Amino acid sequence: MWRSLLARAFLGLVLSFPGLAHAGQEPAASEPAPEEPALPEFILPTVDVIGKAIPDAPPDAVQRRDPTGAITVIDARERAGEARDTAELLGGSASLVVQDSGGYGQSKSLVVRGASSNGVLVFLDGIPLNGAGGIADLSLVPVALVERLEILRGAAGARYGAGGLGGAVNIVTRAPSSRLVSSGEVTYGSFDTVMGHVAASGALLDGRALVLLHGGRSQGNFSFRVDELPALDDNPLTQEVRTRNDARGGGALVKYQRGLDSGGRVDLLAELSLEDRALAGTVQNPQLSRRQDQTRVSLGARWGRPFGDTGEASARGFFRRDWMDILGGSTGVDAGAQRYTVGGVELEGRAVVGSRNALAVTLAASSEAVTQATGAQAASWWRASVMATDELSLFSERVKVVPSLRVERVGQYSLLSPKLGASVDLGRGFGVRANAGQSHRAPSFLELYIRQGLLLPNPELKPERALSVDAAGLWHDDAWSITAGGFAAVYENLIAYEMYPPMLAKPYNFAAARVWGAELEVEARPRTWLTATTSYAWTRTQNRYGDPRYFGKELPYRPRHKWVGRLRAGPDWLNGRTEVLIQSAQLINRVGETRLSLPSRTWVSVGASSTFLHRPDLTVSFDIKNLLDARTADYTGMPLPGRAAYVTFSMALEPLRTASSEDSHVASPL
Repeated sequence: MWRSLLARAFLGLVLSFPGLAHAGQEPAASEPAPEEPALPEFILPTVDVIGKAIPDAPPDAVQRRDPTGAITVIDARERAGEARDTAELLGGSASLVVQDSGGYGQSKSLVVRGASSNGVLVFLDGIPLNGAGGIADLSLVPVALVERLEILRGAAGARYGAGGLGGAVNIVTRAPSSRLVSSGEVTYGSFDTVMGHVAASGALLDGRALVLLHGGRSQGNFSFRVDELPALDDNPLTQEVRTRNDARGGGALVKYQRGLDSGGRVDLLAELSLEDRALAGTVQNPQLSRRQDQTRVSLGARWGRPFGDTGEASARGFFRRDWMDILGGSTGVDAGAQRYTVGGVELEGRAVVGSRNALAVTLAASSEAVTQATGAQAASWWRASVMATDELSLFSERVKVVPSLRVERVGQYSLLSPKLGASVDLGRGFGVRANAGQSHRAPSFLELYIRQGLLLPNPELKPERALSVDAAGLWHDDAWSITAGGFAAVYENLIAYEMYPPMLAKPYNFAAARVWGAELEVEARPRTWLTATTSYAWTRTQNRYGDPRYFGKELPYRPRHKWVGRLRAGPDWLNGRTEVLIQSAQLINRVGETRLSLPSRTWVSVGASSTFLHRPDLTVSFDIKNLLDARTADYTGMPLPGRAAYVTFSMALEPLRTASSEDSHVASPL
């Protein structure tokens, strides 16, 4: 039924385009241009942050929360029409590794600086997306929703709470415009993949609103060659077809922003995500009929206003409900429905005190609950935290020292997450920054309370802990930006599953690890029509658990080297792009046997776009992903797709402006 309703809404918005086009035309020369109602801006007069700034960002923007952190901001608008999903946008960042389980719509999660996927926090406009197992699935956030991605690498516990061992990612959705704007996009490509979205934005009820509908599906089948007898030399390869890789989904995003007479502003958000996908299982335990049907509803509201010239206050509330149904599967493995609910509020106040200090205090409380149909299992708890931070400016604002502390209660666990950051502006575009902090991850509901097939829970688990440090030097001017640095972390009380007689597995706190490495990020914009970026990460991991089978071995699924280079050249009417990703081999078990590893991969992607008509803007794009047809597998051993080609046709009945004075300050998360 939901698919029928979504299809009707999608069709209705498409049919409304002609009217929107007429309404969105520029006024005639004899008619005065209408003035746009301006929404109030929230600007706290603090010291500028070294690095790329987010204009007029609200308190929960990543560079406001952690001004000295290792931060990368990715503008999705610069890659319109070429990325298939959010994970593809994140894959080019230093020290971020995407764990992919298939093609379009299949599960995708992040490993950041060696921390597991359940140790990385992901937010959608500030709404947490990590589920009952502690992992956020990026496949459920289509790229059509995204305006930019804010990435914080390193200890995120002090600023974002429990779960941020390796970092945090805030996905900022598209902002509404006060002018009537409509757009649409359709993509078709390999594996019978079809994606599309339509959006309309404009003034509404003394504010501005955005409505976006999206949908897509992919059959996902592709051929691959496999060695059925790898123990024999020169064994011929056989051709097989990867099935159980299909997915389909859709959803909607509604946003509303309105300025208040008091000088404040209200932001409202509603998001719906629907997905149905096949679950292939693993190479050792393939599934022939298992499917996952998942629905997510997210609601958010934010109010904020300045107080005088030196302060501001904000309040934010959110709610999220996930419905996940697992159908079919092998005998002896539980299947059924899971419901996950989370909601909370956050209050924050900021003020400049004297000439050196900018203080901020955040109070947050939330409730989480999960139910599992199989066995009528259920669990719930409350979270509450207090976070305080100070931005101390010294030596004519060239030195900034930022201590912060979060005291948090998560269910039965009491957590303390301190962090100290510092940055120094050396002049002539040079600067340095450094951070040291502690973060925790409380065990997930599934690890603590919910039995899943052959996996048993353990209510005696302790929180994981990470001690992290990083430092970097940077230089930037009008055309170049270079950042180079290193990091190190020690993970303690890591949770891992071990065999539990007779044929079960149970999680225990016995693992420990350390991670260290180096990062390099370079961005060059020497001409308006030329952009080049590159990032490199060298990461070493070491298992510190005393069992001689694992001690001193590298952690699985953590490649030692990763390099990404990207080049885009040409004007809007015709431009080309290429991206190269080189990732070294990665182990798939803790014993460190190289024969049981995923091979290194080199992915080359090329594409071209042309905006061949204006008012309305019509753009056609063509992309080839994995040009060299490099074949590899996911972390379960299932093969991943090879070469793929896509063509995208997009239309904007009024071009979305990315740097206008009217709209720049509203492109911020809740």
